[in-house]
Amino acid sequence: MSDAVRDGTGLPAGAGMAEWRDRIGRSAEYLAIPLFALIVSAALFSLFLLALGQSPGQFFQLLWVGGYGTSFSWQNTLVRSAPLIFTALCVAIPAQLGLVIIGGEGALVLGGLAAAVIALPLAGTAPPAIVLFLMLVAAVGVGAVWIGLVGLLRYGRGVNETIASLLMFYIAISILNFVVEGPLRDPASPNKPSTASIGEANMIGNVPGIDVHWGLPIGILLCVLLYLLMSRTTFGFAARVTGGNVRAAQGQGLPVGKLVVAATAIAGGCAGLAGFFEVAAIHGKANASLIAGYGFSGILVSFLARHNPLAIPPVAILFGGIAAAGGLVQRRMGLPDATMVVLQGLIFVVLLASETLYGRFRIFGGKR
Repeated sequence: MSDAVRDGTGLPAGAGMAEWRDRIGRSAEYLAIPLFALIVSAALFSLFLLALGQSPGQFFQLLWVGGYGTSFSWQNTLVRSAPLIFTALCVAIPAQLGLVIIGGEGALVLGGLAAAVIALPLAGTAPPAIVLFLMLVAAVGVGAVWIGLVGLLRYGRGVNETIASLLMFYIAISILNFVVEGPLRDPASPNKPSTASIGEANMIGNVPGIDVHWGLPIGILLCVLLYLLMSRTTFGFAARVTGGNVRAAQGQGLPVGKLVVAATAIAGGCAGLAGFFEVAAIHGKANASLIAGYGFSGILVSFLARHNPLAIPPVAILFGGIAAAGGLVQRRMGLPDATMVVLQGLIFVVLLASETLYGRFRIFGGKR
């Protein structure tokens, strides 16, 4: 069979082992470089603390205690991790096509608002299961349409998706403010404009045993399903081809426009799902509390996970712990809430800089 002889891996004889070594090297590289970026970020942040006259050792100790040191800390961390998983998926799925979506916060806000609006007329008149189902459909649908419009603008009119998604976030905030301060404002909330409560019966309970709402396991399951979609289906293959070279994808007859819109719609649906859980499991109403920055933190989570859905949950738990420890750090060290934002910003900058390191070390399989 000449050089077409196979060794059972689908590769020419003798090439299977080299291919597996290359895969293992790349996997190790994808783990080692983000870890290195985290270490460098911690070192730079330590210098920042020293310049403020604070102890880096005390800060990281409190960070550990506040995020992971007790069962209550873990509960707080996991609750904050759930929306990060969904908003990170909002970035990771379009990234497979080379799109950078940073406006997932807008889909989260409108998804939560849509869930509350659907629930209000049904509260007390329809079975809770039906109310929750309709809330879920409304939140996912609104989120999918909102970010799907970004994909439509990108392909149909060449509008930059990063700028478009960011501007649509501000539009979403204006819509939320208009609704909760105007037609659906609850008179019982004079200090913080909100919609009326959806009712205790329509709230989602916690997972038995871990005292965390169902958004966390559903988010993890969604990560697995989307990983399979993007890596084991023709849709995922076509999306990756489009992300690698749009002209090549068009030359092969792939429906690039439909792929872009579908991927952004899936992304928006994920962010809308985060809004659903924020209303149905945390707040019980729609108000400014939905604007918690989860959409922007999700960008960092997705980049650190290298847009791999399977890597998103552990990274989300890492950043959920950082957010959960903010209050303890503020009380013990007298640092402002923005301290955690500075830490996240440093991580993001160093992470972006570390992108230049991929393929440069022979220990991971040589220069590529």
